[in-house]
Amino acid sequence: MFSIIIPTFNEGEKIGGLIRHLKNSAGSREIEILIIDGGSSDGTIEKAENAGAKPLRSPKKGRARQMNFGARQAKGDWLYFLHADTVPPESFLEDMMQAIENGAKSGCFMLEFDIDHWALKFYAWFTKFDVDVFRFGDQSLFVEKRIFEEIGGFDESLTVMEDQEIIKRIKKRTQFRIIPKAVTTSGRRYEQIGIFKLQLIFTIIVLLYYLGVQQETIVNFYRSQMISNTY
Repeated sequence: MFSIIIPTFNEGEKIGGLIRHLKNSAGSREIEILIIDGGSSDGTIEKAENAGAKPLRSPKKGRARQMNFGARQAKGDWLYFLHADTVPPESFLEDMMQAIENGAKSGCFMLEFDIDHWALKFYAWFTKFDVDVFRFGDQSLFVEKRIFEEIGGFDESLTVMEDQEIIKRIKKRTQFRIIPKAVTTSGRRYEQIGIFKLQLIFTIIVLLYYLGVQQETIVNFYRSQMISNTY
């Protein structure tokens, strides 16, 4: 069984539709949908429960902490980490099971955006390559629970880049597969801030991370850019 773990914070606008999509795509297959909330005030938990998921309040806020908490509560042998603003293809379960049958113990999907713009299509094109710098949480992540526990889960000291960091450790332990189908993620931040400006911000964050800059510095840069470019 797959346990689908979705960390949330004020995702009430999208969460119900995502849960219904997951349940409809699963059909008669048994899945567990865990909504791990970091203190939403917009009705995310209530909407998730009404849509048929199991909402849980994380004792600590932060994506890595919320996902680790969800993994500890999960009943499935396989974990599927998914962002609340990302929609997997209808065949996502079959796709993951086929990859598993072919020997994969972990993997992700390629990426596409819900905005039709040549630059976003160009950015997304790179996600088909098995290069760590092109791996981001928006692509979702499936991994055998046993392996996830053996490597210690997500690094809770990281506020950003936690998805890339865990994939490096997963690859040292087992086979990682990029499924040749795309999840569709929201381009709302690109619309708010500007496609090229936001991509530049993300590029700087990746460079700072690989240069070994402290998380606090990277997070402060990210938050300052998000605030100054949104209002």
